[in-house]
Amino acid sequence: MHAIVIREPGDADVLGWDEVPDAEPGPGEVLVEVAASAVNRADVLQRQGFYDPPPGASRYPGLEVSGRVAALGDGVTGWNVGDEVCALLAGGGYAEKVAVPAGQLLPVPKGVDLVEAAGLPEVVCTVWSNVFMLAGLRPGERFLVHGGGSGIGTMAIQLASALGSPVSCTVGSEAKAARCRELGADVAIDYRQDDFVEHGPFDVVLDNMGAKYLARNVAALAPNGRLVVIGLQGGARAELDLGELLRKRAAVHATSLRARPLDEKADIVRSVREHVWPLLESGRVRPIVDRTVPMSEAARAHRLLEDGAHVGKILLTLEK
Repeated sequence: MHAIVIREPGDADVLGWDEVPDAEPGPGEVLVEVAASAVNRADVLQRQGFYDPPPGASRYPGLEVSGRVAALGDGVTGWNVGDEVCALLAGGGYAEKVAVPAGQLLPVPKGVDLVEAAGLPEVVCTVWSNVFMLAGLRPGERFLVHGGGSGIGTMAIQLASALGSPVSCTVGSEAKAARCRELGADVAIDYRQDDFVEHGPFDVVLDNMGAKYLARNVAALAPNGRLVVIGLQGGARAELDLGELLRKRAAVHATSLRARPLDEKADIVRSVREHVWPLLESGRVRPIVDRTVPMSEAARAHRLLEDGAHVGKILLTLEK
């Protein structure tokens, strides 16, 4: 088979479409013939040498795919060869085939295109596990997501709005603000010109910036507010005002999804299938795809992601 390999840490040109050994399903795994994968910020960090896959995971980038079941490993039940699926991965999605733990497999939602489904698993599992399972966002609570035009942002806006929360987001342009409002954001804040703290307080904040926004995120929290940090685009070290957290009875959570144990990922996937898949099948929530790029041109897709002009997901396609 072919896969995108990282020949050495560096810029997008280090990505190559090379012939590699075929993927094979182990016990409890399903082999998926890939139709599409998606580009995530974690893939860029891995390419740059800053985010190695967890032990035992594929060295090829790619945290989500869609495709068709090609083979079943020992002990797998509930799936059949030919089923259209999408999957959450710890790596290996930039390839023609990938072996997936059966607990991380999801059916393609009814009404969703097979290729577009590749943009669902990572963002849906990230948003659902952090905003709803961990932070416990409830209907009527005010929610802020940073990077509203990103894959995470566009999904977080839709889910929080569909489940009854007033939604605010930060964006870098009026064009992105307009798209976010179309998806359900009540307020889109241009971070280049406005301070999101002045639009608070918020009950839950989902943050991808880390250190750069930490103090202001805490300042923006309501009493009993919850801040969830899922990225470090703005650095990893900052001072935290514990006094302000105590006064607000607030909490700060820092989490990642990729390296979680298989049973935790399976629990998240089960919850997503129960709570989010009906919203997708009803059309209340949908995958937001900025564009598709042939998988062999993954370097171009990485440049597009790093340019930051996209809204939603950039997909890598193999579907004929």
